[in-house]
Amino acid sequence: MNDGATRVAGGRRKDARRNEQTLLDAAAEVFVASGVDAPVRDIAARAGVGMGTLYRHFPTRADLVIAVYRHQVDACVEAGPALLASAPTPHAALARWVDLFVDFLVTKHGLAAALRTDSTRFETLHTYFLDRLLPVCADLLDAAVAAGEIRPGLDAPQFLHGIGNLCIGAERDPDYDARRLVALLVAGLREQG
Repeated sequence: MNDGATRVAGGRRKDARRNEQTLLDAAAEVFVASGVDAPVRDIAARAGVGMGTLYRHFPTRADLVIAVYRHQVDACVEAGPALLASAPTPHAALARWVDLFVDFLVTKHGLAAALRTDSTRFETLHTYFLDRLLPVCADLLDAAVAAGEIRPGLDAPQFLHGIGNLCIGAERDPDYDARRLVALLVAGLREQG
């Protein structure tokens, strides 16, 4: 018997999948603005769903934070090739991608606290992060080098580590402008003509 809801691969209803994506997007926005300790009711309200829907998808805060983390990693991975195809230059694509990465890092800073009792889950996520993001970052850097827009010699792990270090102070100091410093780093990669 069909209840009128369309099922997608894996047997989940489209509306359930859509609610989950809406919750992940809303949670990411709330986490960037207020940190991972923001009230879950704020996330449900931003997503336009009830608290029951939120808890049905993500029974614990750690489940939600991990799902947002993976969602943002996946969004950064998907954005890399799309930006290379649509941006006016590889350097512009790199700069736009780095903005997405900075949003991700702001959320990631609360991850360790959310998973303080589960180091295995944290290590698994860190591996997921490296396996997925390093190749995309390397492709963006390589494209900008090949176009003669940035200096050669910077590898993806160094670059991502440097961005991460510039973002660390943002969570403790509201006057610290990590985005501005990261933009200066990206601008500083430009090949001098």
